[in-house]
Amino acid sequence: MIEVGRLILKIAGRDAGKKGVVIDIIDDNYVLIDGQVRRRKCNITHIEPLDKVIKIKKNASHEEVQVELKKIDIEVIDKKPKEKKEKPKQVRKSILKKEKLKAEMEKKEVKKKEVKKKVKKEKKGKEVKKEEEIKKDKEEVKKESKTK
Repeated sequence: MIEVGRLILKIAGRDAGKKGVVIDIIDDNYVLIDGQVRRRKCNITHIEPLDKVIKIKKNASHEEVQVELKKIDIEVIDKKPKEKKEKPKQVRKSILKKEKLKAEMEKKEVKKKEVKKKVKKEKKGKEVKKEEEIKKDKEEVKKESKTK
């Protein structure tokens, strides 16, 4: 009953309800199928043979199967393979740790510099205040000396 070129209906799996063609008989339990279904090995208990047989050679390509199925009005969607994405380059954990430590050290250095700048500004501000106080004291001393 099952032979190369036999039209089949898939009754199990995610391709259930779709039509295909037997392309090769692998052994007593398995056949290679293609068509509306994905091209793959399939258990014969998962397919239902139909009454039509198409003339197709053993191990025919997907394009040949597609052409033959179009002749008998069975539409086959041509699926494109997924585009390969570049995998991100793996970085070892030790390198990541070193980079993190470097970044932390840089942050600490930046904070130290900022603190030093603030301290300098505060010192300058205090020195200016002290100078102003000294000037005031001198002026007061001059005033007192003049009044005496």
